[in-house]
Amino acid sequence: MRELGSSVLGAWTFFASAHGTDTCGINGLPLTPNSVRILGKFQKLKTVDHPQLCKYLDIIRGKHERLMVVSEHYKNNIQEKIVTSGSLCIQDIVQFAFDALLALEYIHRLGIVHRCLCPQNFLIDNQGHIKLSNYGLYYMTENGTCVPFPIGTPKYIAPEVLVGDVPTIDKHFLPTTHVPSGFKSDIWSFGIILLELTTGEMLWPNFTLEETFQTLLLAVQGTNKSFLSTLPTDVHRKFELLPKPLKSFIEDCLIVSPSERPTSAELLEHQLFKENNFQRELRSRFVGELFPFVSLRCEKLEIPTKATPTKNHLLRRPLEEIYYLWQLTGGDVETELKRQGLIKVKPAICTQPKSTVLPSNVSSVDLLEAASLPLLIKEKDIEYQLHRVILFERLLNAYPYKRPQIVREARADIPPLYRGHVWAALLEIEGDIHNQYDTIDKETPTPTDRQIEVDIPRCHQYDQLLSSPTGHNKFKRILKAWVVTHPQYVYWQGLDSLCAPFLRLNFNNEALAYACLSAFIPKYLNMFFLKDNSPVIQEYLAVFSHLIAFHEPELTNHLDSIGFIPELYAIPWFLTMYTHVFPLHKVFHLWDTLLLGNSSFPLFIGVSILQQLQANLLSFGFNECILLFSDMPEIDIQRCVEDSIKLFCSTPKSTTYRQHERQRTKPGTVFKSSSDFMTANPDLEMSPLPLSVLKSEISPRISGEDLLDLLELSPHGERKAQPRHTKVKVLVVDVRPSEDFTRGAIPDSINIPFQTAFTPDGTLVSTPDSVTLMGHKGRMVVIVGSSKNNNTSNFATQLVRLGFPKVCTLHKGIDVFRTIGILIVRAGER
Repeated sequence: MRELGSSVLGAWTFFASAHGTDTCGINGLPLTPNSVRILGKFQKLKTVDHPQLCKYLDIIRGKHERLMVVSEHYKNNIQEKIVTSGSLCIQDIVQFAFDALLALEYIHRLGIVHRCLCPQNFLIDNQGHIKLSNYGLYYMTENGTCVPFPIGTPKYIAPEVLVGDVPTIDKHFLPTTHVPSGFKSDIWSFGIILLELTTGEMLWPNFTLEETFQTLLLAVQGTNKSFLSTLPTDVHRKFELLPKPLKSFIEDCLIVSPSERPTSAELLEHQLFKENNFQRELRSRFVGELFPFVSLRCEKLEIPTKATPTKNHLLRRPLEEIYYLWQLTGGDVETELKRQGLIKVKPAICTQPKSTVLPSNVSSVDLLEAASLPLLIKEKDIEYQLHRVILFERLLNAYPYKRPQIVREARADIPPLYRGHVWAALLEIEGDIHNQYDTIDKETPTPTDRQIEVDIPRCHQYDQLLSSPTGHNKFKRILKAWVVTHPQYVYWQGLDSLCAPFLRLNFNNEALAYACLSAFIPKYLNMFFLKDNSPVIQEYLAVFSHLIAFHEPELTNHLDSIGFIPELYAIPWFLTMYTHVFPLHKVFHLWDTLLLGNSSFPLFIGVSILQQLQANLLSFGFNECILLFSDMPEIDIQRCVEDSIKLFCSTPKSTTYRQHERQRTKPGTVFKSSSDFMTANPDLEMSPLPLSVLKSEISPRISGEDLLDLLELSPHGERKAQPRHTKVKVLVVDVRPSEDFTRGAIPDSINIPFQTAFTPDGTLVSTPDSVTLMGHKGRMVVIVGSSKNNNTSNFATQLVRLGFPKVCTLHKGIDVFRTIGILIVRAGER
C-alpha cells in the first residue's frame, strides 16, 4: 500500500495442512480444518500491542486451506543494514539489541515463541526504531502442527530445535507428539543475528540447506566446546575485536545448552546495558514512546485535496480503522495478491498491497443523504463510515459520561467496527469487568458441562471463529462462568445462542462478552432460565398472542381456527432472542435496535416477522404452518426492524405488562398530562393476573394511566387544548348497561351494552353508537366495563373476530376512575 505515516499494510499467505477426507476425530465427527484452528488462534495476536512489535490486523481464510495475514509492515529491515552497510557502530548495535529484547521479552511474557527470527523480521521505521514482525506464525499454527512446512530460517534455528522438534506419526497418519520450541530458542536465533550484525559478515552465505545443518550440528557437538570457536576465521577475528561487554552478551545468547542460556528478561539486565547509564536512558526513551505508538498514526498520508492536512481526520486514525475503510472502498487482500502475482502454491509469501486514497472532506449534505440510505448500503459507504467511526470513537472514549449521546447516535446506526463496544455501552457495562471475570471458577467440572459441550458444536458453526477450537473453548468458559455466578438459574438449551453474538463481537475480550451476556439476560429474559420456567414463558407467549390480536386480528382468527398457537413456533424465538433462527449478520442488525428498546421490544419483533409471513400463513393449514416455521423463510431484517419500531411506538406500554419482567425504573414524570396524584395511584397501574385469566383473553389490557394519557385528560376530566381537525387518538366503548353509563362515564365515550350489542351470528346490532364504532375501525378502541364480570373481555373478543384491530380492555374496569374525578354524569342525554 502507499505509505501510512512510515508504515504500509503488508500481506502474506500460506497454506494450512489439509486433513484426509475420511479422517475423523475421537468423537466420530470430521476434524476441524486446520485453517479454522489457525484462524481462531490468530485472534489473540490482534490484541498484542507494543512499540517494538508490528500490529496484526486481520486473517482471511481462502479456498483449499489458504490463509492470508494482514499486518503493519515497513520497507527497511536489519538484513539490508548487514548487506549494504557492513558492521554498524557499537551504539547502534546496543540500541538494536535492547529494542529487540524488549519485543522478545514482551511476546515471551504472553506465551508466544517467535521461532522464525531472522534479520528480515526486524523491520525499521522512518524514525529508525525496531519493529519485530512475523512473531505470530509459530503461535497461530499451534507450534507448527497445523502447517505442512517447517517454521524457521535454517541458519538461525537453535540447535535444540534441530535435534528435538521432530513430529512423530502414528499408524493412522496423525501427528501424535510435537515437541514445541521454548522461549530460549529465540535467544539463540537473536545471538546469531547479533553476530552477523556486529561482524558485518553473513554466516555460511553459499551453503546449501544440508551443509548449513551439518555445520551447525557439528559446531555444537559437546556442550563444553564454544560454538564461537568454530566460526570461520574472518568472522571469529572480527568478533574478538568487539568490546568485552558486547562479546559477553553474544556468548551468553549462543550457549548451546538451553538450560544455561539466559532468558530475554535476564538479558535485559546484562552488563552491556548498564555501562554509561545506557539502560536508564533506554528505559526512559522506551517509556516515552509507549503511548504514541500504541495505535499507529498516519502522520504522512498524502491526500489530494484542497483542505489543509490538519483538518483531515485520516491523519490521526489508527491503522485498524484505515484497514477497515480500505476494505469499504473495495480493497480485497486476495485480489491484491493476485494482481501483484504473489498468490502462489508456496507458503509464507510476503507482500505490500497498494492503498486506496480516502476522501478527506465530507459535506453535511452528503452525510444527510447517506443517513437516509438502507443500512446495508450505509455500512459500505466509506465517507459515511469514516464520519461515524470518528464520532463513536470519541463518544466511547468519554463513556459513561457520553452514554446519552451514544444512545442517540445508535438510533441512527452503529458502525460495525465499534459494534461490540457500543452494545456494552447500551447495556451499561462498567467497572473492573476483567477482575470480576478472572475471579470466577471456570475450570471445576459442573453437571452442565456435558450439555454445554454438546450444544457448542451446533451453535453458529458456519462462522469460522466460533467453529474454531479457540472459539469452542471461549464459549465454554463464558457459559460456565454465567452458570457458576447465577446459581438461582439452570442451563437451558439456547443460552449458547444468546452468547454467540457477544462472543463473536468480543472474541478477544471474554470478560466483556460475559459482562454483556450477564446484563442482557435480566433485562430481556428475566427469570427465563429458572428450573421451572413454564409460568414465565407461558405469560410471555400470552402477551405475544395479545399483541398479534391487537395488530393483526385477521391473522389471529385464522391461526386460532387451525389451532396453530405460539407455543408451537415462538419459544425458540424468545428464549434465544432470535439468535437461533437468524444468522449472525442479521442478528447484529436486529440487536442494534433491540438493545435500544425495553424488555417488551422483542415481542414486537415477533409480530413484525408474522406480518412478513402473513400472506402465506393466511393460506396455510396447520401442517403447512408447521413446515414453514421448521425452516425459517427469508426475512427482510431492515423491514422487520422498521416495522417493529412502528408497532412499538403505536402500542400503549401497559399492554405488554408482565409480572415476571424486571421492574422498569420509572422517570420522575410518567405522564405528559397527568398529575402526580395519578402516578401514585396503584389502581391506575397494571397488576398481576392469574395465568389462566391471561390466556383466556384475546385482547390486551391497558392501564388507567395509559388511557388517560391517550385521552389527554386532566384529573378532573378536562381535555387539553387541541388544534382543530385533530383526530381523537382513541375511542372508548362502555359496555355496561345504559343506567350505569348515565350515572358516570368517561368523557366522549360511547355506550354499547354488551347484552344487546351483537346479533346471533356475531355481527354488531345497528345503533348510532355502533355506527360510530364501525367508523372508528382501524384506530384504537378501548373497551371499558365492570370488573365484576367478563363482559369487557367478551366484547373485545367479538370485535377481534369481526376484524377490528387495536382493541384493548381497561384493566380493573371503570371503577379505577371513581376516586379521581374523571367520570361525568350523563343523565338527560339519553
